[in-house]
Amino acid sequence: MLLGKKGWVGIKVIIFSLSLLPFGLLINDGINDQLGANPIETLHFGFGDWALRFLCVVLALTPIKIITGQSWPMRFRRMIGLFVFFYASLHLLIFIALDLSLSWEAFKDEVPKSPYILMGLLTYALLILLAVTSTKNMQKRLGRNWIKLHRLIYVAGLTALIHYFWLVKADYTEPLIYAVVISILLAIRIIVHCRKTRKLSLRDRSRVVPRSDRAGVSAKHGVVEMQALPNRVDDCGRRKH
Repeated sequence: MLLGKKGWVGIKVIIFSLSLLPFGLLINDGINDQLGANPIETLHFGFGDWALRFLCVVLALTPIKIITGQSWPMRFRRMIGLFVFFYASLHLLIFIALDLSLSWEAFKDEVPKSPYILMGLLTYALLILLAVTSTKNMQKRLGRNWIKLHRLIYVAGLTALIHYFWLVKADYTEPLIYAVVISILLAIRIIVHCRKTRKLSLRDRSRVVPRSDRAGVSAKHGVVEMQALPNRVDDCGRRKH
């Protein structure tokens, strides 16, 4: 996709604005008292849902590149990833500030009773690590380890799903939809990785000459040498005369 610098900046602004839209809509609903009977729960779940949706978008970028051959969406991976962290932070903030009223005692009492909170905190810790190391400076510092570290996004996707399944008590429709989407996205990556590994192993095998072939080559080389030996002797005799 050939675009100038201004074109890419324009697309970035559009994606940024669209990514902020859910936040604006939820805040607007809160101001206009349109969040339903339980506004805190609506905000809490709403921000959590959008964090998981943006996480799915991040995981979808590489499969899109593989299927379409277009790499330009990867330019916005970091920005979309930071929106995952943004909505996850709001999800946690609503829980601590509004659900628990910033009470440390309430937090200590609630966490041991609710395993889904522990799984959510684990997911958020992974997102903090990914967000902090997402800069170009950190990418240069970590080198190859940066790629290994950012594979934790797959772990974050799985822990987020577990958090959602444990949180929901009755209707599992939405978490199942997310589970199917994430499973498909991860399956595409696994299939591509297996194919690449297989191709590399086949190349390595083709480069290695089996011992039997080496013996055959050595034997043929020896026969050729023996056949050429009389000619060399004749040549030496002629030179002496």
